[in-house]
Amino acid sequence: MTTSAQATTAPTTTLLVKERLLLWSLAAINFTHIVDFMVMMPLGPQLTKLFHLTDAQFGLLVSAYSLAAGVSGLMVSMVIDRFERKRALLWVYAGFALATLACGLAPSYGALMAARVAAGVFGGVLGALVQTIVGDAVPFERRGQAMGLVMSAFSLSTVAGVPLSLWMASVWGWHMPFFAIAAASVLVWLAAWRSVPLLRSHMAGVSAQPPIEQLRRVLAEPNHWRAFALSMLMLTGSFSIIPYITIYTTTNVGLSQDQVPYVYLAGGLATLFTARLWGRLTDRWGKVPVFRLISLGAVLPMLALTHLPVVPVPVLLVVTTAFFVFVSGRMVPGMALLTAAPEPAMRGSFMSVNGALQSAAMGVSAWVGGLMISRTPDGLVEGYGRAGWLALVATLIMVWWVGHLRLHTQGKAA
Repeated sequence: MTTSAQATTAPTTTLLVKERLLLWSLAAINFTHIVDFMVMMPLGPQLTKLFHLTDAQFGLLVSAYSLAAGVSGLMVSMVIDRFERKRALLWVYAGFALATLACGLAPSYGALMAARVAAGVFGGVLGALVQTIVGDAVPFERRGQAMGLVMSAFSLSTVAGVPLSLWMASVWGWHMPFFAIAAASVLVWLAAWRSVPLLRSHMAGVSAQPPIEQLRRVLAEPNHWRAFALSMLMLTGSFSIIPYITIYTTTNVGLSQDQVPYVYLAGGLATLFTARLWGRLTDRWGKVPVFRLISLGAVLPMLALTHLPVVPVPVLLVVTTAFFVFVSGRMVPGMALLTAAPEPAMRGSFMSVNGALQSAAMGVSAWVGGLMISRTPDGLVEGYGRAGWLALVATLIMVWWVGHLRLHTQGKAA
């Protein structure tokens, strides 16, 4: 009896170990990808001073990455399901590493802009591929925890990636963080090559149709558009706030440039634990209820941060940490829901289009956020509170809208 039980449980244990290694590799890819995107924002004061940029020009530098990611994701959506997932991931990740290296080598604002566009082209596809592989490889009933682990890369990037990048920038110059990310990507590429399984079951019948047909099928499904709308709402409010946190807190709230890493360290440490917690609660209580709960919880820190006066640093850290915990936290059940919106045969194309729309939402939101704020004669930022009210409206709409999704859960309840 014991031998039989061991024989029965051994394959399951092995499967779970392989799944965990896969998820850690995907989390590492997410880590490098997210640090590459996020590091631009705390470097804002240095870059605006170095290149003599206005706040709107800096917002455009942030937006260029996202908009390029959006365009590339839309184009790739027509063909992504024709390729085996692992091979596609490795090729795209290699391109991302090279583009990030180019960012570090950029000698001017124009060259940096071009390199950021190239990084965005690969980065947008990369994020969609990671989410697609989670959807293909992990059953829906464990997908909340899987997303929590993969998206804990956001937390780790704020705990380690961004503060370490800022330290490198202060010691060796702003180029060094990009060199470090490119070097780390080589090691992560090797780990992914070893741990990501071959995933080709989605390819059946896809190659027989014209590339444009796959995109047409994705766009023709009304439920996909409901999911796309939810996805864009998740990012609309938050990314009118996030790119300008450092600029606002250092000019209006009294935070010194040396204290900026504390914001990301505190927020990252907290979300490193809460991302996994949100994942467990998502699978236990249901994706939709937990998504609504976390989204409503995000409203208060969004409004508090965008209206914050001069306060002691500990108070500021409480507000920014709560912001990171809830704003990033709602992405865990949100992405678990989005991976269940399409049928498996269209998941890669769907996630690519979704990534394109997310990137567009981030880029447009960052640009709108830059237009909302301005400077007073004494150099203070004004108008930041408008971004908080935009986030409130977007949150209330998506809390209602999430109930309209139809999910492919293979018989499992959402």
